[in-house]
Amino acid sequence: MQIVLAPMQGVVDHLMRDMLSTIGGFDLCVTEFVRVVNTKLPDKVFYRLCPELKDGGYTSNKTKVKVQLLGQDPEYLAINALTAIRLGSHGVDLNFGCPAKTVNKSKGGAVLLQYPEQLYRIVKAVREAVPAEHEVTAKIRLGFEDTHLAIENAQAIESAGASSLVVHARTKKDGYKPPAYWDWIAKIRQHTTLPIIANGEIWSAQDAENCIVQSDTPHIMLGRGALALPNLANTIRYGEQAYNWEQVKSLLVKYSGYEIYSEKGLYYPNRIKQWFSYLKLQYPEASEMFVELRRMRDARDIVNLLKH
Repeated sequence: MQIVLAPMQGVVDHLMRDMLSTIGGFDLCVTEFVRVVNTKLPDKVFYRLCPELKDGGYTSNKTKVKVQLLGQDPEYLAINALTAIRLGSHGVDLNFGCPAKTVNKSKGGAVLLQYPEQLYRIVKAVREAVPAEHEVTAKIRLGFEDTHLAIENAQAIESAGASSLVVHARTKKDGYKPPAYWDWIAKIRQHTTLPIIANGEIWSAQDAENCIVQSDTPHIMLGRGALALPNLANTIRYGEQAYNWEQVKSLLVKYSGYEIYSEKGLYYPNRIKQWFSYLKLQYPEASEMFVELRRMRDARDIVNLLKH
């Protein structure tokens, strides 16, 4: 089994990656996407989104980190993929799954699922540019409006030379509404030899077991579920008991405390509030505390609240 931490834009930053990988259970983290248009990006863009590159591409507990790229131009994605590899990324991931309207309007993310030939050109260009010892992977949804191109898209990505494929088991139109159609991943697997990682609606160890059976793959990617239950990966891999609220509060104190030493203004208090939107799904105490916390604008106040 491989368990991967998902690249959740605007949520799973380097601090969250460090915290969740330190708790344990993950084999790999994927960054928030680096947006590629028609330019070669400077190194500082990669370092900003993936500070782990300065430490060999590892989190503090030596979990590998892979840079994700999002764009539509094969040539410039290939050029920037080389930069990511040069700086220390453990392979490169290509985002063909982001459902955000602003991303799709600029012809990035899930909108590309309507064009298998473009997926092929992008993956092929990046694969040919990146040295063979480094993985080139991709993340897709089942489709844009529907699933009629799901198998063709996966085959295009395989033919272009991808190392593996993450499939989020919903279409762009589905968004994040349950359920996830894990059985569709099994259908894709019947038509490709690519290693496939299943993603979507895994909130518990039981969900993971059901997903693995229905998708016919032992590999999973965790996103929102890992934010709602911080030790979810360990409950799946090792049968660990789910964290109680006191354990979660200790994590929140650690995460909030970064703001005290930061020059980023209100950045981390806002991230804490984002995190609470997921924690509320697992912990009733989070809902109660959020009523008070959402008005706070200083990390010190947040830390004091969490300590009580």
